[in-house]
Amino acid sequence: MSSPASADEHEIDDLQREVASLLLDYVHAPLLEDQHVRAVLPAPSGAPAVRVALGNRDERVPARLTAYEIPLGSGEELLTSHDVVALLRAVHTGTHIYPANAVTSVLGMDLYKVDPANVKEAPFTTDDWAVTLLRCLAHPEPAQRPDTGLRGFRFKEDGLLRLYLDSAEVAGVTAADVRPGGALTALLAAVSSLLEEEERASGPGDDPHCQRLVDLTDW
Repeated sequence: MSSPASADEHEIDDLQREVASLLLDYVHAPLLEDQHVRAVLPAPSGAPAVRVALGNRDERVPARLTAYEIPLGSGEELLTSHDVVALLRAVHTGTHIYPANAVTSVLGMDLYKVDPANVKEAPFTTDDWAVTLLRCLAHPEPAQRPDTGLRGFRFKEDGLLRLYLDSAEVAGVTAADVRPGGALTALLAAVSSLLEEEERASGPGDDPHCQRLVDLTDW
């Protein structure tokens, strides 16, 4: 049985949710030039970081995506979701030199580990702030943390969408594969209980960003 999450862990969890929510805006609208967000991944093993993959709109082939790992802490201070956007824009433009231990791969994508201390953030645009304001007005924060929250997402080559979710009843991050375009309203209403059904769950396979995987493609 896992131990209860600390206040600091909840803070990181909540920040990963905020980042995933904010980056949804850049799935269809470009984050910069022709680059769109193609994946948002909670870092493995509960690390206080987030991984974001960028590529052309509708791109699903991992080899044609570039992923960045951004630590969410800066000294004793946490970054904000807006800081993550600014860092992504900065590191994906121009030439940046990475030490050998900061360049690796994950899920077939090149992965660069970003050191925020060595990057000058790109400015947040007026449109960015406008969308943030509208989002806050349209979706006010609930009084309490919801039972199930979005920690990340990834567009898969086979037309599926992988959701990275946390739940009050299941420890760690659960990845759920769904087929967009189905009975989404019903799925959203049932997803918390579906995550608890052990018969649907399997190991994470080759995905280091979750502790378990559930297949909801036929739901």
